[in-house]
Amino acid sequence: MSQNAIAVNLRRIRRAKGLSQGAVAQRAGLSRAAYGNIETGKSEPRVSNLQAIAGVLKVPLDQLVVPVQPLRAVRFRSFKRMRTREEILVDVGRWLRDFNDVEKILGDTVASRLDEIRRKVQGRRDKAGDAARLTREAFGLGAGEPVRDVCGLLESEGIKVHRIQLASPDFFGLSVGPQDGGPAVVVNTAERISVERWIFTAAHELGHLILHLSDYDVDQSEEQKENEVEANAFAAEFLMPEVSFRKEWDETAGLDLVTRVLKVKRIFRVSYRTVLSRIASSYSGPGGIWKRFQVEYARRYGGTLKVADEPEAVQQDAFRASFPEARSAGEPDSLSPVDFVHDRLPRLVRRAVEEEKISLGRGAEVLGLSLAEMRDLSASWVA
Repeated sequence: MSQNAIAVNLRRIRRAKGLSQGAVAQRAGLSRAAYGNIETGKSEPRVSNLQAIAGVLKVPLDQLVVPVQPLRAVRFRSFKRMRTREEILVDVGRWLRDFNDVEKILGDTVASRLDEIRRKVQGRRDKAGDAARLTREAFGLGAGEPVRDVCGLLESEGIKVHRIQLASPDFFGLSVGPQDGGPAVVVNTAERISVERWIFTAAHELGHLILHLSDYDVDQSEEQKENEVEANAFAAEFLMPEVSFRKEWDETAGLDLVTRVLKVKRIFRVSYRTVLSRIASSYSGPGGIWKRFQVEYARRYGGTLKVADEPEAVQQDAFRASFPEARSAGEPDSLSPVDFVHDRLPRLVRRAVEEEKISLGRGAEVLGLSLAEMRDLSASWVA
């Protein structure tokens, strides 16, 4: 065991859990000084003490003793003071390495065509819109076809999709470049966030992977407004192409604004914010379209929408067959979690287990399950 690796892992995990050294020491049955020496690398801990500490921190023992290789080619714009930032990066790095390891064992990798799209979009005047249209074409989507399964679509194109649940008002997702085992998109599927926002985040991060890969640097945590605007424009065009949007929008011209927005959002399975962003540039009324929508929504329903709210949101069952922990989170006429299911990694793990290339225990590690949960999962597999 490396004392330095243990010390680094302990500090990171303890801080992410919001615990003091004294609290961990007390719950693990150690003196404050003894624990401090372990966390600073001054003493080599007994296995029994490490097991006790792992129990307090609620992590597997290997997460305390195995050195981690930090990700570098990451777009993760969040406050550096965010307590869980480092732990999220470690979790994502571990997931990516496991995913790539299983692909390598099976000889089953999917090449991404994002480099080709990047080359084609260079020098274009409308980079975001053209990139979205080229991406839809490359992914085999019809001109006005809705994106019905964003996870399946991205995974079929060699872009790995991962979900985490983080109760943070400032974090919706991140992405990892190919230099670090990607391309990969990570989405915060916390309970308070709507399925529509999950989907939009996935498309938004895809836009960054195509348009802003040169800016991927883990040490950059501040948002660049122009890049965010471009990624939003990419996501809107990718999920809801302008031509088909205008057709549906014009056909609802006789409806009031709120009903109109909710109907169109439902057709394209997007957030109401995506619809409003589509019409914002052409609206010339006082206060802007966002303010008008909030005023009319409040008049009808008696309150305004918060940042994470989605009126009439898609039920989360539509985004998440494999996400039983998610619940609906305030998107009007909302989608469901089975609309956002990543299934490539579970499928690869099943193959590897059935072909006896990895153990059931290793499969549990890769999928983030307990051994008992993995046994239940394997027992439920059908031909």
